[in-house]
Amino acid sequence: MTDQNFRQGALLMTGAAFVFAMQDGISRHLAGAYNVYMVVMIRYWFFALFVLALAARNPGGIRGAVRTRHPALQITRGLLLAAEICVMVTAFTLLGLVESHAVFVCYPLLVAALSGPVLGERVGWRRWTAIGIGFLGVLVILQPGVRVFAPAALIPLASAFMFALYGLLTRFVSRTDSSSVSFFWTGITGAVVMTAIGVFHWQPMTGADWAWMAVLCCTAATAHWLMIRALEVAEASAVQPFNYLMLPFAAAIGITVFGDRLEASVAVGAVIVVAAGLFTLWRARKTGRG
Repeated sequence: MTDQNFRQGALLMTGAAFVFAMQDGISRHLAGAYNVYMVVMIRYWFFALFVLALAARNPGGIRGAVRTRHPALQITRGLLLAAEICVMVTAFTLLGLVESHAVFVCYPLLVAALSGPVLGERVGWRRWTAIGIGFLGVLVILQPGVRVFAPAALIPLASAFMFALYGLLTRFVSRTDSSSVSFFWTGITGAVVMTAIGVFHWQPMTGADWAWMAVLCCTAATAHWLMIRALEVAEASAVQPFNYLMLPFAAAIGITVFGDRLEASVAVGAVIVVAAGLFTLWRARKTGRG
């Protein structure tokens, strides 16, 4: 991988992190006024059109995108991601963007911890140490027995767990299915299940909020396109750390737009979690195993 490819990939992944943060801010606004299932359903309608358009342009077309060696796992992946989005958007409305993202950022540590039992990968003592330190950071954020710790504080943690499991299943099916196949099943499965749920929670929207919904759908497509392009031009392990920029981006939106407060414990805990996560990524890249 050349330096130019790395720089291009880093810029693209940084752009994806920023657009994803904007998407979360808009999701919080809409979910604060309308049912979460309806908001996510409409978002998935656009996502499904996006993946259909991508599949049609790829060699083999939509027929090729449908072919998978693991249909049950692909459907499970799609269900997990749809559920994770619903849970995380709910967390935004209850906790705000700052605290939700500060807890959710532990998901790479969960991926590392679960890669052994789920994928049979070896995790060495250095990464286990980093995982342990990272979860100490989560405890600093949650402050058991203090104000921040409440049942609502567990919602982004549940979301992180679901997203980690989704990522591990994605890695498993990638052994036989291409990324375009997995992307197709993710969008279509999510659209089907969210439509089955969301239509029963339909609410009339104002014209202004329909405009925000349109922007939300565009940000979803843009962020995924930027991420796909980043992974096309650079190695995933090299650009993955730039995903962590979503935390400061989302925090800035939460503080300036929604009036969220950045507690000292949340800031300290988030730094610990991110540092531990970056170490696990660096260690995995360096050794390729543990």
